[in-house]
Parts: sequence; structure tokens; C-alpha cells
Amino acid sequence: VQLQASGGGLVQTGDSLRLSCAASGRPIRSYTMGWFRQAPGREREFVATMRWSIGSTYYADSVKGRFTISRVNDKNTVYLQMNSLKPEDTAVYYCAAGTPILSSLTESSAYAYWGQGTLVTVSS
Repeated sequence: VQLQASGGGLVQTGDSLRLSCAASGRPIRSYTMGWFRQAPGREREFVATMRWSIGSTYYADSVKGRFTISRVNDKNTVYLQMNSLKPEDTAVYYCAAGTPILSSLTESSAYAYWGQGTLVTVSS
């Protein structure tokens, strides 16, 4: 499956952005879809994920209550709605697809397919 992330940009503190991840090659309903991010000089970290089978969602504590992951299977697209953005949210955001087990949902190594990343910059 090929993933194409988009929607990043430069925003101010408190603004909102919606990232999109368009998939091709295989239907995303077969995969758990996740978002990760990597800030300059830091390791890639988990942001949010939605399991394919039952649609349950999981979030990093740092974004819980501000970010929402969703998917539209008919459009083969996953979204990340980001509200109340903070400067510490600045990073390259990556979408990912895979079939991780429950205990590995937050681990990047558990996802086999990755998009190219889209840059989100939040100014203070």
C-alpha cells in the first residue's frame, strides 16, 4: 500500500490543521492506520492510531483531547484533525499502515507502510 500525507503548514499557537493520508494499492480497511511525528533532533514518536477491526482509537497523552484520528474507508483516506496547536507540536508528521498487535500499537516498528511526511510548524 502506498501512502501520501498532506495538509501540513505554518500556523500560530491555538490554530487548527487537518492532515490527510491518502492510500492506494490496497484498501485501508485491512490495516490499522497511525500517525507519528518527528521533531528536529528527536526520535519519531507515536501520535494516534485507529485499529482496522473495530475502529478503536488511541492517542499519545500529549495530544489527547486536542487531536482526533478518523478514517473514511470509501475514500481510502485517514485524517488527523489537530486543534489547539502548540509550538511543541512542530514536527514532520507521518502516516503509517500496518497490522500491529494490541501491545505494539504505539511502536513505529510495528507499521510496515509509511507516507513521506508532511511538515507542521506552530509558531508562538
